[in-house]
Amino acid sequence: MVSAAEHDLPDGPPGFRPLTPADLPMLRGWLAEPHVHRWWFHDTSPEAVERDFDPAMRGEEPSEDLVVVVGGAPVGLLQRCLWHDYPEYVEEIAPILEIPPGAATIDYLIGEPGLVGRGLGPRILVAAVAGVWERYPEARAIIVPVVATNRASWRALEKAGFRRVAEGDLAPDNPIDPPRSLVLRVDRPEESPCHP
Repeated sequence: MVSAAEHDLPDGPPGFRPLTPADLPMLRGWLAEPHVHRWWFHDTSPEAVERDFDPAMRGEEPSEDLVVVVGGAPVGLLQRCLWHDYPEYVEEIAPILEIPPGAATIDYLIGEPGLVGRGLGPRILVAAVAGVWERYPEARAIIVPVVATNRASWRALEKAGFRRVAEGDLAPDNPIDPPRSLVLRVDRPEESPCHP
């Protein structure tokens, strides 16, 4: 299979499919890429990746891990869930921002190094937001904390329609980062009533 990084990106929106056990070697490779490892700081051993991603694949976790697909090729990972399915995270962010009932969150990475900095991040995020509204009809907002030093990530969120709503200290994934984080939010669009 030709990777998407070897060609220009198609104009169509990114798609998503569930992560499967067959994807774990690819995911390990992505997590080891310097541009991903810098922010995710995940152990890339087969045991660690299996330990952390298998439960969601088996339906034992309320979160979803999805492979981002562009032009038929896998290019990244999207995670999505409802905040209140993970009360420990709601408690951690509480000093900075109260998470409303039903709010969702996402995390994401572009695994292919040749696709970074080419405008794909905002495209993925726009599609991810639409997917959250469809998957979680009760969700009124998507709230995403991002370490403040990860400018590319929070800028991609802003380009996808998120706005900053809070700033404060959270434990970063990578211990080399300062704890300062930005919290960004996008609200579900209000449906306009039909007029005859």
